[in-house]
Amino acid sequence: MYYFNKVSKLLVFVGLFLIHFKVLSGSYEEFFKAVQFDNVRTVQTLLQRGFDPNTVNPEGVPALMLAVREPSLKVAELLASWPQTRTEVRNANDESPLMLAALRGYLPLVKKLVANDADVNKPGWTPLHYAATGGHVAIIEFLLDESAYIDAESPNGTTPLMMAAMYGSPEAVKVLIQAGADLNLKNQLGMTALDFAVRGQRNNARELIETGLSRLAERQKRNLHLQQSPTEQPSSR
Repeated sequence: MYYFNKVSKLLVFVGLFLIHFKVLSGSYEEFFKAVQFDNVRTVQTLLQRGFDPNTVNPEGVPALMLAVREPSLKVAELLASWPQTRTEVRNANDESPLMLAALRGYLPLVKKLVANDADVNKPGWTPLHYAATGGHVAIIEFLLDESAYIDAESPNGTTPLMMAAMYGSPEAVKVLIQAGADLNLKNQLGMTALDFAVRGQRNNARELIETGLSRLAERQKRNLHLQQSPTEQPSSR
């Protein structure tokens, strides 16, 4: 009788396990199908039932990264704001979801990612580099407000201003200059932001940078003149 009860319990346990496994398997397929087609209602229902938002697909891509890549923006915003989601994941190119969202100009998603601890100052290429490359002024301004380092250097020393000068928009170049980007920095090839603008044949960016350099030279000249001028002495009576 004892043996029979033990076997019965084991069979019940195995049965429950198989049912649970089948449910999980179905949920897994349903979850990633919903991510692919931006079915936010299904994804939210599964998350509320306890499905792990950090689950990876068969290729090893986290759901959040997949949603940004598709793009499935409603699902991406849901995942980005879900407390259990790990926002600091990387693809094979060391890109984070925040970087990809910044490059594509998805400001609401950028804000949700940052609110859920996405790294604004990721080492190497940064979200600000990517926002500058895409020329997205609102995202540039938001990242700077969130303490993004304006002169962040990529592994080869390239700054966000250099990327904006060659690939972004004149507005992106202007906002970075006005925010205090260093116009004289050089990357490992010895190229400045002005060199990037010239190489990219971006005349508007070139003119903005040249104007900035001219104003900088004028300020330095005035400061030098003030330093060299004799201090005025009060007249003696």
